[in-house]
Amino acid sequence: MMSEFKSSVIRVKALGLHWRGTRLLAFEVYDRHGTLKGVRPLGGSIEFGETAKDAVVREFKEEVNVDVSVVGGPVTLENVFSHDGQSRHEILFIFDVAFPSGAFDGQERIRFQEDDGTWLAAAWYDPRDLDVDGKPDLYPKGLKSCLSLGAIGGRSSTE
Repeated sequence: MMSEFKSSVIRVKALGLHWRGTRLLAFEVYDRHGTLKGVRPLGGSIEFGETAKDAVVREFKEEVNVDVSVVGGPVTLENVFSHDGQSRHEILFIFDVAFPSGAFDGQERIRFQEDDGTWLAAAWYDPRDLDVDGKPDLYPKGLKSCLSLGAIGGRSSTE
């Protein structure tokens, strides 16, 4: 019964785009068989009474313990999709964010733990290498088009 409820809720989320040159920081999304199916920028749900900007700052602090600065956006994207056989619907506020100088220098991957205890890994990916045959998808669908059109993704984050 709970899965029916979860599928009928429209979620409102804030995502942050952090760039290293032309590479975007995104966490890895696996299917139920453990196969990498895509990557998605970091972020999460907006809490009641919280602005989208405050939510993206909070999410980065919670997930990877870094105080980001919002440097662009938001761009709004609606995403209707299926995950593990369930229909999902979300409204996303997407921001460009910058890390403090020196944050994660020399690291190609960042491991972090979600509130539910799940361990995830994030890395920097070139969007041109995503959504092509044999490579992971970039989630949410439509984000790559926004990046290509220059609607977001000013790549002004620190190197």
